[in-house]
Amino acid sequence: MEADPTDMVIQEGSFHCPGVRVGHAGDADLGSGCSVVVLDHASRYAVHVGGGAASLRQVAAVFAGHSVTMADAFLVSGGSAYGLDATGGVLRALEAAGRGTPVGRMVVPAVPSAAVFDLFVGSTRPGPEMGAAAVVDARFADGREGRIGAGSGCTVGKLLGLDRAMWGGVGVATAVWPDGLTVSALAVVNAFGNVRDPDSGDFVAGARDGAGGFVDAERALIGGWMGLASGTAGQNTTIGVVVTNGTLDGVGCTRAATLAATALPDCIRPCWTGVDGDVVFLAATGRQVADAHQVGIGACRALQRAIVRAVTVANVDGPLPGDAGR
Repeated sequence: MEADPTDMVIQEGSFHCPGVRVGHAGDADLGSGCSVVVLDHASRYAVHVGGGAASLRQVAAVFAGHSVTMADAFLVSGGSAYGLDATGGVLRALEAAGRGTPVGRMVVPAVPSAAVFDLFVGSTRPGPEMGAAAVVDARFADGREGRIGAGSGCTVGKLLGLDRAMWGGVGVATAVWPDGLTVSALAVVNAFGNVRDPDSGDFVAGARDGAGGFVDAERALIGGWMGLASGTAGQNTTIGVVVTNGTLDGVGCTRAATLAATALPDCIRPCWTGVDGDVVFLAATGRQVADAHQVGIGACRALQRAIVRAVTVANVDGPLPGDAGR
């Protein structure tokens, strides 16, 4: 019997899609890192690219008719284009575990990857060793959030520059139904815009004025303030990785990924700008009967909560990005 969508429950602070592991390497002291989501078997996936400054590697799903339609894992890395080198370490770690598509005497894993720009915050750039370390760290039912992994050097609300911004980070949440259908979302938030809680309508992180209040970035851009943000071009990205145990084909994954991606404009104002590299991955491991719309709407809701948690946890204490001694 299919689940009744009205019975869906959101469990914040946990990524627990069956058989899927989450790992992190890097931390706030380094100011950069990477996060990996390891699937227990090769699974069909889709990707929604909403931003105009995406930094991607091995993302075959963006090409219609490509022969590679499955993913073994997903990587989100700091370090911008440099950080995509961490994918090599993930590939080697999965290859050593026998994961990947057989090609002659070897296997070649598929690891769609996306990067965020944290080069002005971090003291390191993720590389193969860090990617491999994230795979070793991967664990089930993960609840780690804040300035960890790919979220270590993330910031949000850069309309007035980094000195008026707040910390971004990693957040997780899971939607579950009584019949066992599960949709887990991991968000890495490094947005140009402000983050608002769609449940309350209030800003929870973003650009700050001289008195410490929030500057409405969307209203500022309407008023022609884009010149104030010229120094932050290309330094922004929010990336979502969503995994469901539902049974979706390629078309279903694409539709669900599109619906999941609507969490970004719900939470980030503005999003999908020309200076954001916003990307949402969605994979289906195929164990539970599900409808693409059911999965997509649940994914949107889980990703909303993951985005809000990412910035909430990251800013609980400690200095802000513009403070001395950060």
